[in-house]
Amino acid sequence: MATAIAENVEIKQIGSLKGKGLFSKTAFKKGDVIFEEKPLVSCQFAWNELYKYKACEFCMQALETAEENSRRLTENKGITLPYPECCEVKPEEHAVCPQCQIEYCSAQCRDAAWAQYHRVLCLGMSREDQDHPINRLLEAWRNIHFPPETATIMLLAKMIATVKQAEDKDAVLGMFSSFVQNTVNEEEQIVHKLLGEQFQDPMELLWRLTSEALYEEAAQQWFTPEGFKSLFALIGRNGQGIGSSSISVWVRNCEALEHSTEEKEKVEEFIDQLYEQLDQVAGMFLNVEGSGLYQLQSACNHSCVPNAEITFPHNNHTLVLVAMETIEPEQEICISYLSECSLSRSRHSRQRVLKDNYLFSCNCPKCLSQADDPDVTSEEEMDDEEEEGEEERGTGDG
Repeated sequence: MATAIAENVEIKQIGSLKGKGLFSKTAFKKGDVIFEEKPLVSCQFAWNELYKYKACEFCMQALETAEENSRRLTENKGITLPYPECCEVKPEEHAVCPQCQIEYCSAQCRDAAWAQYHRVLCLGMSREDQDHPINRLLEAWRNIHFPPETATIMLLAKMIATVKQAEDKDAVLGMFSSFVQNTVNEEEQIVHKLLGEQFQDPMELLWRLTSEALYEEAAQQWFTPEGFKSLFALIGRNGQGIGSSSISVWVRNCEALEHSTEEKEKVEEFIDQLYEQLDQVAGMFLNVEGSGLYQLQSACNHSCVPNAEITFPHNNHTLVLVAMETIEPEQEICISYLSECSLSRSRHSRQRVLKDNYLFSCNCPKCLSQADDPDVTSEEEMDDEEEEGEEERGTGDG
C-alpha cells in the first residue's frame, strides 16, 4: 500500500477554516518535478470497463496495444500502425488472477493487488454471475451514474477490502481518515451535492448493497447511513482522475523518432487521419479512465491560478506533480480542481462548481480580482452546465 513520503514538501495547517495545505520546503523552477506518488487505491471507472477499455486492474496501465486500441475505437480492423516498436504495451508480461481471470500488466501488479485487497474482491468463477453481491452493486452504480463518470463505487469497495485484508486495520483506517469526509460546510452553509433530494434513494440503495457485499466490523462507522454518505463524499471530493492510453504513448514515441522531413510529414499526416477517425467514432472518450486517492496530492488546495499541475507521464496511476512556475521555499503549492474549460468560465460558474463538489468558496487572486463581477452565467456556460459538473477531476481541499 502506497505511503506519502516526499522530502521537498510538507503538509501544514492553515487556520481553522481552510484546513491543511501543501507547502514547498525548497525552491522549484518551472517544469521541475515536485514529487511522484502512488495512490492508496485506484480504480477504473465502471462504464469504462464495461465498454472494453482494457486496463491493469491494479495500476490502470492500458493493456491493449496501440494498434488493437486503434482498431477497436475506430471500428476499423484493417488499420495497421507504422513503427510498432513505438508501442510500449508488452502483452508477454501480462498476468491474470488464476481465480477470476482479471488482467494485470505484470505479475508484480497481480501480486500487489492480491496482497492489498483482491483476496476480498476476487469473484472467482462467479465473475459473470450478475446475482453476486459485488456485481449487483456495480450494476446499481451504473444505473445511477451514467457516463462520463467522476467517481466509482469500486473505489469504496477497494478501500473497504484493504481494511478487511490489513493486519493493522486501525493504521489503514487512519490513512483513509486523513482525507476530508465532511458533506456539509457549516461555516459557509454549503451542502455537498450528494445530499440533494434527488440522491436520497440512490444513496440508500448503494449503502444497502455495499453493506450486504462488504460489511466490515472494524470500519463499522462507514456503514451507518451518515457514515456512508461521508465516505461517498470522500471520493467525490478527493478522488483524482487518472487516464492512460497506449495510442498517445505510441504517438509521443513516433514524434520523437529521427525522421527525414518527408517521412516526418507522412507520419504526421497518418496521425492526423487516425485522430480524425477516432474522433468520428469514439469522440472524446479515447483513454482508460478512473480515479485514485493520493495522500500528498489531496493536501493541495485549489487555486484558479495554480502554480503546479498533475501529470501521469508513466501511463499508469503514478501521479507526478510538476511546477508551472517558480515556487519559493515556504510557498503554498496549489493546483486546479477544475478542468481547463471550467477555469476559463466566469467567477460565478467556477464558484458554483467548487461549492457543489468541494464545499468551499474560492478566494484565490483571480477570484478576488473578479469579486465585483456580476453573478451571472453566460448562455455558453448554461449550455455546458451539466457537462462542466461532470468534467471535474480533482482533489479535496485537504
